[in-house]
Amino acid sequence: MWSRIDAIEAGQVESLWVAEQLGRPIAKAWNAIGSGSFATKGKPAGSPDRIALPVAADRENDRSMVMALVEDTGLDAFDAGTLVDSWRQQPGAPCYCTDLSREEMPAALASAERERLPRRRELAIEAIMERVGDSATNPDSDYTVRLTRALFM
Repeated sequence: MWSRIDAIEAGQVESLWVAEQLGRPIAKAWNAIGSGSFATKGKPAGSPDRIALPVAADRENDRSMVMALVEDTGLDAFDAGTLVDSWRQQPGAPCYCTDLSREEMPAALASAERERLPRRRELAIEAIMERVGDSATNPDSDYTVRLTRALFM
């Protein structure tokens, strides 16, 4: 069971809250890709169908280091700016678990509508839970990508 975090409910960006709790800088990456895509869709650099991930951090050095790590995992790293804007890569946002390319990422980040994220996230959870149904059926990663593209973009 999870509990309510008042600061986040009041609108604080989750990444900033986490950095405060840890008392140190953080970088945000890999949250915007599903585990199935992460496990199977990495490609060599330069591949035309390579998936991009947004990377946010307040310190340029942190962002650069994490972007290099993302590239090492077979994904294109996209500079998503600072943590204050990292809500644009949260569940419900157009770049969240939609397996976008580097070329598609800027428009996805720019089109995110913060006030719509919670409802879109809840719709996705409801659809996945309905699909799982009896707990014996697990939708594959392609289903999740199709669903999140339909709901979040």
